Amino acid sequence: MATFLSLYNRLVRAGLKGRLEEEISDYSNELDFDPHQLDCLLNPDKHPPVVKIGPCRCEGGDAPCDVTCAFDAITKGEDGEIEISYENCVGCGDCIEKCAAHNLAEIKEFIPVIKALKNPETPVYAMIAPAYISQFSEKTTPGRLRSAFKALGFGGMIEVALFADILTLKEALEFDESIHSDADYMLTSCCCPMWIAMIKKVYHELVPHLPPSVSPMVACGRATKRLNPGAVTVFIGPCIAKKAEARAADIADAVDYVLTFEEMRDIFAAAGIDPESMEEDLRDHSSKAGRIYARTGGVSQAVQSTLNRLRPDREIPIKSRQADGVPACKAMLKDILEGNAKANFIEGMGCVGGCVGGPKALIDKDRATAFVDEYGETAVYPTPVDNPYVIELLKRLGYETIESLLKEDSLFIRDFNKE
Repeated sequence: MATFLSLYNRLVRAGLKGRLEEEISDYSNELDFDPHQLDCLLNPDKHPPVVKIGPCRCEGGDAPCDVTCAFDAITKGEDGEIEISYENCVGCGDCIEKCAAHNLAEIKEFIPVIKALKNPETPVYAMIAPAYISQFSEKTTPGRLRSAFKALGFGGMIEVALFADILTLKEALEFDESIHSDADYMLTSCCCPMWIAMIKKVYHELVPHLPPSVSPMVACGRATKRLNPGAVTVFIGPCIAKKAEARAADIADAVDYVLTFEEMRDIFAAAGIDPESMEEDLRDHSSKAGRIYARTGGVSQAVQSTLNRLRPDREIPIKSRQADGVPACKAMLKDILEGNAKANFIEGMGCVGGCVGGPKALIDKDRATAFVDEYGETAVYPTPVDNPYVIELLKRLGYETIESLLKEDSLFIRDFNKE
C-alpha cells in the first residue's frame, strides 16, 4: 500500500503537471487504494491538523501519545487504537515526534491550493511567516523567494512581518490603556497558537488578561481579502499549529490554507524551482519590530520599543517576562496564577526558541535566530510608528489613526470566548 507521503508527492507532481484529476482516478482504481489517506489529502479541512495514517504498533499495545498530549486531543479505544479530536488538536506536533511507528502525520493542504492556482480568475497569495529568512538557503533572499512563488503560480508574496508591525502598534496601545499599576499585567496574544490554546483550554482563568488581538497571520489574511475580494490566502511557516489556528471559529474567515516550510521546500523541488537562483523581486515594507517576532523575546522587544516611541514619558514601563516550549510556558502560567507574575507583559512561545524552533523549520533554531536578528537590523525603520508603509496600509483599510485599531469592529480584534 502506498504511504501517505508517497501518495501526497505523487498527487503534487500530477497537480503541477495539470493532470491531478486523472491521477486521482487512476489511484482510486488501484488495489492498494486507501480512501482515508486520499480523503485527508483532497479534503484536509475535514480532518484534524494531525492525522492517523496507520495502525498503532506501540510495544505492549500501549499508546503513550494518548497520555502525553498536553491538550487532551488523543484518546485510546479498547482495541488499543487512538483517535484524534478535531476540536482539541492544536497541532503542536509532539505526538508525531513520539510515535514510534511513524503512523501520525500533519495534514497536507497543498492539493486544494493547486486547484486554486490553476484557476486564472482566482488570485492566490503566499503569506510568509517572519521566520522565513534563510530557511530555504542563505542565498534565497526575500526577493528571490517572491519570484519563486510567482513562478509556481502565486499572485504574489506578502511578508506577514508587515502585519506583525500593525499588531505591535495595537498591543502597545492595549498596554498603555490597561496597565496603570504595579499589580496589572497583560498576556501578549498576537503570535503563538499553542500559547493561546494553553490559556484557553488549561488556564482559562487568565483569558481576561489577553488583549483581543488576532495573530499577524490572521491580520494578513483578513487585510488581503479586504483589499482583494475573492483572493485565496495561503500561510507558509514552520508551524503545524497554524493549521489549527486558521480553523478557529472567530477567525476562520482569514486564511484558506496553511503550508509548512518543509512542504514548500518539497513543492519547489517537485516543480523544478530553485529559489536561490531566481531573479530579485524585492519589496521591503516591514520594520525591525515586525521582523523579530520569529524568535523568543521578539514580541516583547517590539512592543517595548514601539511603546517608547508612542509614550516616551509613560510612568509605568514594560517589564517583560518570556517562556518558550510548552513545559516552560505552563510553569510560567502556573506561577502567574499563584500570584507571582513578576512582570506586566507576559510572552509565551510554544516552541523552544520561538517560531524559528517550530517542528517544520528547515534550519537549526540558533542559526535561524541569528538570521532573523540580522534581517531585523537591516530594516529601514526601527518601529511601526516610523514605518510609512504601515500608516498607508492602515489608511487603505479604513484606519485614519492608529488609535482606531482598538475599535470593536476592527479587522484585528478576535473573540477568545467564541468556540
